[in-house]
Amino acid sequence: MRFIRLINSLRRLRASTEVGTSRIRHSNDSGITVKLWLGINLVCGWMDKTKELRRKFFFFFVATSVVLLFITVRAPKIYGSTPKPLGPPKICPFHISKETITPLNNTKHLLISAFMDQRVNGFDIRIIGLLRKDSIQPLYCLFCCVSHFSTPTPTQILQHPESFGFPFVTTDFMCHVPQNCNPTHVTLLTQQDKNSVFNPTWLPIRNKKTEGNREKKLNFTVCISNLFGDYNNVLQFAQTLEMYRLIGVDRVVIYNTSCGPDLNRLLQIYSQEGFVEMVPWPIHKHLNPSRGWLFSESGGDVHYFGQMTTLNECIYRSMDRSRYVLLNDIDEIIMPYQHNNLMSLMNMLQQQHPDTGVFLIENHIFPKIHFEPSGKFHLPQWNGVPGVNILEHIYREDPDRSRYHPHKMIIQPRMVEQTSVHEVLKNFGQRYKVPLEVCRIIHVRVPLRGGLKVEQLNVDKRLWDFSDKLIPNVDKQLKRAGLLKTEGQS
Repeated sequence: MRFIRLINSLRRLRASTEVGTSRIRHSNDSGITVKLWLGINLVCGWMDKTKELRRKFFFFFVATSVVLLFITVRAPKIYGSTPKPLGPPKICPFHISKETITPLNNTKHLLISAFMDQRVNGFDIRIIGLLRKDSIQPLYCLFCCVSHFSTPTPTQILQHPESFGFPFVTTDFMCHVPQNCNPTHVTLLTQQDKNSVFNPTWLPIRNKKTEGNREKKLNFTVCISNLFGDYNNVLQFAQTLEMYRLIGVDRVVIYNTSCGPDLNRLLQIYSQEGFVEMVPWPIHKHLNPSRGWLFSESGGDVHYFGQMTTLNECIYRSMDRSRYVLLNDIDEIIMPYQHNNLMSLMNMLQQQHPDTGVFLIENHIFPKIHFEPSGKFHLPQWNGVPGVNILEHIYREDPDRSRYHPHKMIIQPRMVEQTSVHEVLKNFGQRYKVPLEVCRIIHVRVPLRGGLKVEQLNVDKRLWDFSDKLIPNVDKQLKRAGLLKTEGQS
């Protein structure tokens, strides 16, 4: 501050000496005055140059500080005065699979999902996969134990007993977790030396009991094995989902390979709501999937787009989050006939059969070639929607009891170990065939017994009991998907 005041004083003194050169020159002390004036100008000029240098230095200092600060922030910190303590190094996993189908390195096998499952003595982890039957080899389980790799342990390979002649079969790879290991991820090795594999692909272990995953358990989940091809039966799909909602289903899990464009739009609506859980199922990118159920007739690598694999995966996916699981196809409705909802039905059945974990529901065909004659539910707003209107089909076939008649199932997932399409393969409790007057499947499709005339069929209007709520709910979803014509809506 003193320096600045001195500069200002000198500048005022210089200004006062410049009142007029004539006065300075004619003054008696003109020599002294001129010298004083020159001295002051010299000092002030030096001061001005100093100020300019200080200003340039100031800008240079600011610019340099900004550059150094930028370098300091961007550069990694190699040292510090008080370094923070580092936790145990997380060395695994490097590569976690984000796919629903993961090829196993150095094999022809495919891995789907890994689950904590301690229901079978001696084993802790069940990996569901697809095994190439002519390429079986010893496999070893390797775990990521948060901060270290486990010692590889031998894997027990459990092929499911049904493959229908196809080269690939649904298989459970059973693993034992070594002591002092809290596993988060697992992979399979073809050699017991864990150092022989570089950067393996890891599967996250699901169904672990942790504080963070205590979500409210659902009552009913429907597992739809898979959609493929150009399936675009939009109207029946919407009616079936809304019918399930009315009788108490909380979630529908669908394994989707592909479908038609209209159905895809509707699926997006249900997925956004959370009622439908879409699981990508790109089986065609890994195998040649069969459209039939028998290898000798249809060929291919795997039965019906991997239907049995997806059903088993869905059971384990739902094991700790759903009380009951319904296993059926997209065009089937497991319908109670003496109760208005599934919970009332299951409360009665469980009370009568407390040790039962598998309830078999008989399939009944409603041929879509026969229509209810009055046209009561031939609604104009649905004319432009692709698919079958199930409310128009009230005629039911009686099964041919002399032949094998398939069932679908309601199960308690924790009481089932392996399942096929129409029956379970391994379970821990009893099985019970539910009488058809209590519950049956409404299956609107092409006739199974095509020789029967309308007069030989049974009239069944059970779906009509829900029509007052069903129709507006279906309209709402179709409209949201842009599939309902507003002018035709009732």
